Amino acid sequence: MNALKVSKIPSVFTSLLYICGFFIFLEWLYPIKQITETNEMGLFIVFAGFCFLISLLEVRWWLSFILKGAGILFIIHVLFYEQSLLDIAWVHDFVIDILYNWQALTNQEWYELTAIFRSLLFLILIWLMSYLIHYWFVTVKRIFLFILLTFVYLSVLDTFTVYDATRSIIRVFILSFLSLGLTNFFNEVEREVVPFKWTKRMSRWLIPILSIVLLSSVVGYAAPKFSPQWPDPVPFIQHATGTGGSGKTIQKVGYGEDDSHLGGSFVQDNARVFTAIAPSENYWRIETKDVYTGKGWEAEPDETKETYMLDSLNNIPINTFSDDVETQKLQARIEMDAATYLPKLVYPYGIREVLAERGFDIELNMHSDELRTMYSGKDTSLADYNIIYDDPSFDIDELKNDGDDPVEISSRYTQVPDDLPERVDQLAEDITEPYDNRYDKAKAIEQHFGQSGEFTYETEDIPVPKGDEDYVDQFLFDSKKGYCDNYSTSMVIMLRTQGIPARWAKGFTSGNRVVNEDNDRISPDGSDVYEVTNANAHSWVEVYFPDTGWVPFEPTQGFSNLADFHTEVAGSDEDDALDANEAEGPETETEDDPEVEEDDPEIGGPEYEEDDEDKDDVASGFTLKKWHIGVGGGLFGLLLVFAFVRRYRIQAYLLAKKMEREGDAASLQSAYHFLLKILTKKGNGKDPQQTLREYAKEIDVLYSGSSMSLLTAGYEQILYNNNKEVLNNTELPELWKDLVNQVIG
Repeated sequence: MNALKVSKIPSVFTSLLYICGFFIFLEWLYPIKQITETNEMGLFIVFAGFCFLISLLEVRWWLSFILKGAGILFIIHVLFYEQSLLDIAWVHDFVIDILYNWQALTNQEWYELTAIFRSLLFLILIWLMSYLIHYWFVTVKRIFLFILLTFVYLSVLDTFTVYDATRSIIRVFILSFLSLGLTNFFNEVEREVVPFKWTKRMSRWLIPILSIVLLSSVVGYAAPKFSPQWPDPVPFIQHATGTGGSGKTIQKVGYGEDDSHLGGSFVQDNARVFTAIAPSENYWRIETKDVYTGKGWEAEPDETKETYMLDSLNNIPINTFSDDVETQKLQARIEMDAATYLPKLVYPYGIREVLAERGFDIELNMHSDELRTMYSGKDTSLADYNIIYDDPSFDIDELKNDGDDPVEISSRYTQVPDDLPERVDQLAEDITEPYDNRYDKAKAIEQHFGQSGEFTYETEDIPVPKGDEDYVDQFLFDSKKGYCDNYSTSMVIMLRTQGIPARWAKGFTSGNRVVNEDNDRISPDGSDVYEVTNANAHSWVEVYFPDTGWVPFEPTQGFSNLADFHTEVAGSDEDDALDANEAEGPETETEDDPEVEEDDPEIGGPEYEEDDEDKDDVASGFTLKKWHIGVGGGLFGLLLVFAFVRRYRIQAYLLAKKMEREGDAASLQSAYHFLLKILTKKGNGKDPQQTLREYAKEIDVLYSGSSMSLLTAGYEQILYNNNKEVLNNTELPELWKDLVNQVIG
């Protein structure tokens, strides 16, 4: 029997396959600049091309090592050193930097790694990838896993970051189909011993492959697509992990800490964050921010913090308003949803005391008014707590009496960027020019957004400022659509241009009031119960008045100010208060719920009692959510995919264990039949005209050994001669394992 002959594929064609792998790898590099702070991506891409070229030319390993190493040193020098390339001083500094970072690695001080060392690691990674892709694409021609990972990588970036992977996915689709077509073609040529002479005419085989790929791409791009069949999992994931927020992505889901890059859509996620039991509506405040960068909000780097024990917090020093403001003492209860992780207190204006489980600490940020909850020095989220607070009612007449601002207030809260467009200042001046006091000027800007008729409340397709664009300028003069962040930030900056101290406040609105079938309260003590969701995350404006303090304003179109205002009525024997709220509207970040909550303040503190079922749910600490099912289904799907991809190895492992455990004729026969099966799957099946011995010799030639002949001899002795003594031959299982591993690869 003649040995199998393997047809050699000319290098020019395998080079074409490798080039496809290079361009697919570039799709991993393109998003890095946009989603990280990595600059000079052009140099990294050039280095990747250099490494791939060396691998393509199959340069000797020692020369390849020297060339790629020199390339790394050249790029490090260009990026970080100003001395001449031949100056030994920069090499000395580079070695010292490497030693410093090595020490940081051994001490697990990951945040101490320098930019030079991180760039070095990135370049080494590109070097390794050039080798791996050459191995996958050229040597073994098994590229499906790399292609699958590329699609997963781009899909994750497209979903969770600002990077738009639409065009990348199309490019990868075309390159992947071309690569898979070439790979399968080459494998068939080698498997069937097809002479390669006729294939030297490229048009005979490359044009059909390209035609099919291009036709599939055009049809797939132009064909109608189904709308999403499942709900967007992002809000559920971000809500459960506590990572919802605007951040540097184009989407915002609920409350988030990173406000440095505002803009993008607000995802309407109705997942509950907490339940509030309170006698009236409130802004549920979390923090304020004061430094506007032109793109978003940041906190001062030198913030002062003071830490207080939770069980001693009977006089919380958050004084947003003066003692002269009229107040009434009330009590509210906050119950966090089981899936919520929020290591901060949400609280109303006038917070004075917090009652909760002992043993927790609170870290009070005196600049942002943030109350961070901690346990044993680490952030933690409280399940429930009660708040005693002084609910304020602001006197409008008093607010109209202007005074002098303290220096620390005026210097800190009138900051605007140096490059703020002048037309923002001019617009604010035009709006406030007719008025002579701070309150009327603030009200004029607050009402401008609704009365001008130019602005629209929208949560989707909200632009993100790019390049030198200013977030406020873009909203006021270009897009003129947005949600609370757009409105509140714009009002703060417009006030500051007029020398009026203002700051940006954020937290939640009062939420959706829960009632029974008769539209009555469900709390036994007469308080209202509010469900506060991610869609209720909100930002508003606080304006400083010298004799009053910080007063909330609500510029967002369709929203009403949840604070209480009053003015004295002339001729009255008593001080009658009139409600000065001037607009009614939705109290959430969604326009789907037009119901206006009624304001029914009652004095007194609720003593809310849970029924036994609620207590059991809270005690268990776990509530099944949609995202649990989604994540579980996804993991199960990945498990099925893994099992399918590795099915032959799994079967081989089980058969090997069976032979070790039972050691009988049936187990050896099963193992031998499995070997015949996978040989057939690999294109090396037995010809019907061949005997087993002839076929075994053919396989031994193909895999350069004698294992198949020995296994076949043992199989035939059991099958035809009933010679079970062969089972005592302990070499057969090992021979079978080795051969199976070779075949599976």
